[in-house]
Amino acid sequence: MKVWIETHGCKLNTADSQRLANEFARSGYELADSRDVPDVFVLNSCTVTHVADKKARQTLSKARKRFPEAIVVAAGCYAESATADLEELAATDLVIPNTRKSEIVSIVSSRTGLEWQEPIDSGDEVAQLLGRTRGAVKIQEGCDQVCSYCIVPKVRGRERSIPRDEIVRQVQSLSSAGCPEVVLTGTQLGSYGFDLEGTGLIDMVKTVLEQTDIRRLRISSLQPAEFSDELLELWNGVGKGRLCPHFHIPLQSGSDRILDRMRRRYTGEGFLDAVRAAKAAVPSCSVTTDVIAGFPGETPEDHLRTLEVLESAEVGDAHIFPYSVRPGTSAAYFEDQVEVQARARRAEELRAVADRMAQHHRMSFVGTVRSVLWEGVSGTSGLSDNYLRVRLEPEQITKTLSGNRKGLIEDIKFSRLEGLQLIGAPPV
Repeated sequence: MKVWIETHGCKLNTADSQRLANEFARSGYELADSRDVPDVFVLNSCTVTHVADKKARQTLSKARKRFPEAIVVAAGCYAESATADLEELAATDLVIPNTRKSEIVSIVSSRTGLEWQEPIDSGDEVAQLLGRTRGAVKIQEGCDQVCSYCIVPKVRGRERSIPRDEIVRQVQSLSSAGCPEVVLTGTQLGSYGFDLEGTGLIDMVKTVLEQTDIRRLRISSLQPAEFSDELLELWNGVGKGRLCPHFHIPLQSGSDRILDRMRRRYTGEGFLDAVRAAKAAVPSCSVTTDVIAGFPGETPEDHLRTLEVLESAEVGDAHIFPYSVRPGTSAAYFEDQVEVQARARRAEELRAVADRMAQHHRMSFVGTVRSVLWEGVSGTSGLSDNYLRVRLEPEQITKTLSGNRKGLIEDIKFSRLEGLQLIGAPPV
């Protein structure tokens, strides 16, 4: 039996899919690749915006047409928020919400007829899930903040931490299986350990670095208020050379009034303080962020303030989203919704600023040398330690078997910028 797992959305979903792949593999299934016709197609869906919902429906319908004999399974966050709607979708055979994700393999097996037994956890991880060279390990899940626009607390539940020893085991298993980089991911990483005894985020990261041989460790996202001298010291202390110099710090809005309506726990200046602290402590790091355009009640002045804060931050990249109404969130009931065209126009203005900063940030590394993890089928495209997309010089591709580079971490000197990709080769 072959199973195909497609993942939409955040790195937390990537971690869930990786664990799901392990469970399928240990239960006797074979992971399908692009050349296979699967017996089971599983979509691990996202529901953070209405666009994500539409993408999920399209993917399920496409899977039904492409694999008419397969069992098509809708799982993940959209399956949690819209279970009834997906059950009525002709493309789906099974809808399994997040509250039952631990049962996915057994539920699927009851349909495939494959005899299912509780798999023995051998400790081995599937490091190359769907061609990836970077593994994702979930350190916590759920959110207690309940931001007014966010559906995550409804589809992921309350905050809960994964025990430190289990995280260490997963990271080392991935490393032993040949995975060179692991991303620690979750909904609210800064609150890690609040429900455990004797540990927190800083202690857990130190432990992972001390008790595993993972070559690269990346932290996926941190809130502005979570930056401290002790946290940043990790990059120059026990994590030097292994903890990736990349910080994702959500902004969402530069207007303090809108941040308050969103129920965010920082100000525009607080965001800038976090960015400055990260750049001061870890030179040559990259800072990325998220911004929501056109939140209910956002005035032209609020939008202008967001533009100002974004420009002041000089981030390396930004994900810009027009506000999307999520049923069940308090913001969905706000009466002062911003007109859809205005949301789109403001998002474009923010993207123009973000694109300009992204190009400037990348240009600053031309002529420098940084470590790059090569990935993909050809092994000629990769990510630098500070999260910049890199391509190998064309003449280098002809000199070597490109496939040998996949999963390799090597120093690369950047010679130029093409679009938003740095081009480089090993220094002579």
